[in-house]
Amino acid sequence: MPLENYGALRGTITGHKRARGHHGHYQIHISAGPERAREHFRVALNVRSRRPPSELLFLLDDNFDHPLLDHLVGMRSGFTPIRPVPDSAALDYIRGNLFNPAGMRRIPHDVPGPDNDLNDRLDYWLTRTRADPRGEAWVLGERWGPEPHARDRHFRFHPASGMHNVHMNQGNDPRYQTDDGPWQDGALLLHLPDEGRWVAGFLAFQSQSWHTDDTTGHRIPEAGPPVPPGGWATVYPREHPAPTGAVCVEARAVRIIAALVNPQGSDPGRESITLLNTQPDAVDLGGWTIIDSARRRLPLDGITLGPGATVRVPLDGATVQLSNAGGTLTLLGPDGFRVDGVAYTAGEAQREGYTVVF
Repeated sequence: MPLENYGALRGTITGHKRARGHHGHYQIHISAGPERAREHFRVALNVRSRRPPSELLFLLDDNFDHPLLDHLVGMRSGFTPIRPVPDSAALDYIRGNLFNPAGMRRIPHDVPGPDNDLNDRLDYWLTRTRADPRGEAWVLGERWGPEPHARDRHFRFHPASGMHNVHMNQGNDPRYQTDDGPWQDGALLLHLPDEGRWVAGFLAFQSQSWHTDDTTGHRIPEAGPPVPPGGWATVYPREHPAPTGAVCVEARAVRIIAALVNPQGSDPGRESITLLNTQPDAVDLGGWTIIDSARRRLPLDGITLGPGATVRVPLDGATVQLSNAGGTLTLLGPDGFRVDGVAYTAGEAQREGYTVVF
């Protein structure tokens, strides 16, 4: 069954504690609500796995921009339940086009030296957010508590309450698959208004699969092993850059490179999507599909892309549609698995007649 109390917590960072030794969580103290009725929450971020391999997969985007933000900024301070459905504030690492999974890296949580582990990365951005007078955090995951007879064991506030499962929550191995579900993934988002910046952190376990069922969120066995051949690239300190050739999760043989979201005049029949074949061989797109934010589908039958070729796919308005309020586009191969995905914001869609380039 999916998570029981999925939602988003919005509040101010009051404190944080590094994970030490074999302890598997980084702790964040967040306060929310009006001063006279302040609520307190402890966010437990998984930073290591109990089962080998212990390092988590981590991606930090320090200039995050996505239609999701339009849903988050209107939330009240405190916890807000979220329905796990598309085109909402719900997160899905696979279907939501939040980031390119190939950019995720294995990262240890606690090793000697500066700026070379997950503790260091979290410390840096949480401290920076606290230094911004208007800085706030949004945490997506599962709420626990409040526990009226318990005091929080890390930050000592009462009653104990908080958030966990702030990571990918689908494609789990059988031991944890009861937590599986689409559109219920977790993340940490930080807003630094003085810098005009959003920072987003995404976490996943190496044992999780990146091909999951649209209804249950369970891994699809025929999709192959959960970890790509060769494993994941490891994060290195800045003075020792990561080696090239990081293993990709998605083939990305064909990519969505542009979209005319807001054409001049009436939109129906004038919107379009541009695809690029990056391979040295021609690709027959028979059986391939493009899906929009509302899960409307556009078959690509009858299109063949030569090596390095592009194709502009016109939209008739009856299938896939490009909302001027922002949205996502996902390209599925003939097996139904994700090949590429992009997102565009309302701001990018406002320039009438201009093409959005991804």
